[in-house]
Amino acid sequence: MAREMQKNTMFIEQNTGDYENGDPQKNLDDDGREKRTGTWVTASAHIITAVIGSGVLSLAWAIAQLGWVVGPAVLIAFSFITYFTSTLLADCYRAPDPVHGKRNYTYMDVVRAYLGGRKVQLCGLAQYANLLGVTIGYTITASISMVAVKRSNCFHKHGHHVKCQTSNNPFMIIFACIQIVLSQIPNFHKLSWLSILAAVMSFTYASIGLGLSIAKAASGGEHVRTSLTGVQVGVDVSGSEKVWRTFQAIGDIAFAYAYSTDTIKASPPENKSMKRASGVGVTTTTLFYVLCGIVGYAAFGNDAPGNFLTGFGFYEPFWLIDFANVCIAVHLIGAYQVFAQPLFGFVESLCARHYPDNKFITREHAMDVPFCGVYYLNFFRLVWRTAYVIVTAVLAMIFPFFNDFLGLIGAGSFWPLTVYFPIEMHIAQAKIPKYSFRWVCLKILSWVCLIISLIAAAGSVEGLIQSLKTYKPFQTRNEE
Repeated sequence: MAREMQKNTMFIEQNTGDYENGDPQKNLDDDGREKRTGTWVTASAHIITAVIGSGVLSLAWAIAQLGWVVGPAVLIAFSFITYFTSTLLADCYRAPDPVHGKRNYTYMDVVRAYLGGRKVQLCGLAQYANLLGVTIGYTITASISMVAVKRSNCFHKHGHHVKCQTSNNPFMIIFACIQIVLSQIPNFHKLSWLSILAAVMSFTYASIGLGLSIAKAASGGEHVRTSLTGVQVGVDVSGSEKVWRTFQAIGDIAFAYAYSTDTIKASPPENKSMKRASGVGVTTTTLFYVLCGIVGYAAFGNDAPGNFLTGFGFYEPFWLIDFANVCIAVHLIGAYQVFAQPLFGFVESLCARHYPDNKFITREHAMDVPFCGVYYLNFFRLVWRTAYVIVTAVLAMIFPFFNDFLGLIGAGSFWPLTVYFPIEMHIAQAKIPKYSFRWVCLKILSWVCLIISLIAAAGSVEGLIQSLKTYKPFQTRNEE
């Protein structure tokens, strides 16, 4: 028992003072789990900080492909769909009754409670494939931002006409080394300060990008070309490129709207608080996204870079651009772990369950770490997590294409996780009769979103193919 207690000593010190009046029972909820203390306010903040991330960097480019009319309309349409399906998901937090039923603590638990069978496996496949894709995408984005700092200083020193080419690969290796170390922290999820730091960083670089875009658009220095339909066929792109880029832009916007709900306290009913939080969170995020997309398009026009902080639409003030890119890198260092840890835990628990007598998998070796307490080294955890980080880094080196990869992740995760499962669970929970008007409307929404996801995925795959044809591995990918 003492050994198990010690496993939580690294970085997190626990004592009876953490409990109300020293009574552990008062710190537990009605189902025996750790007491939820969140409210709709904290849940809204969680949604906003979870959504406003690296996806915001590509929105100016996405609006440039779609134009003044379709671009904002697609952003708003995705926000409505996301809000609507999140309210359906909120009602499924408890089963079978949305207020008094048994709580489900993970997305897969909810799917298991309402749908069961093979759909639980499909949900897990979609979730973990998305986590893998996001960690690869974050490796790409972080390395591009690190390179951008080096190039920004080069431009400032030698002039804007100099190419200042730098390979992304060394910076991907640096990022991977950092992640290998962080991945070995067993109770990483308890380092709440890192999540707060990541949230501050995401707001900072997104706000800097917005501010620089406003300044550039307001200065009226150079003429920029914009249009109602975005990039022009025969001038900026060919007809086929216009189609594929349009599809890819939709995928980028889908990626920007990926998020999950928070854990909130039981009173008032969680589903009402979650719906309120989703409304506030999605509305605030949409306003921010529309501003970033529209102002970014107004600033750069049809030549908007794929990543408006690393594509060098901005050169000065170089120190502010450097700071913004450092914020991106710091944010993604923490965000990588947020997405990787559930996958780590899933594989490790699965192996421990199947091979309980294998000492390589289950044995913990105690080590005294100065200033940190006792650290328990598990060789399987060391090998598996290190191998995972290396594989994601290698894949990032093979496909270091920011917009294409973000579009593919967004297209692959939006329909199953944001639309299909919430709608199917709502139909099961509400017992909506088959072929009724409401059933038909929900099915139409699901099928339309599936078609959108498929064409977005097709556009992103085409973009990856074209990028691979022209890719020079030892030159900079700056997403111009």
